[in-house]
Amino acid sequence: MKANVGGLDRVLRIAVGLILLILVSTQTIGWWGWIGIIPLLTGLFRLCPLYSLLGISSCKR
Repeated sequence: MKANVGGLDRVLRIAVGLILLILVSTQTIGWWGWIGIIPLLTGLFRLCPLYSLLGISSCKR
């Protein structure tokens, strides 16, 4: 599959994902914080399935 998550988008996804997971692990927020896994994985793998469906790419061409 072709990467569709670019530089700044990738950094923000990883940061948001890590922050949510840290807040869950310290019990600062509830179970819903586990959703942080999604932006973390999409940032790490540089592939967003929703972007693919919508034909969006934040990668430089």
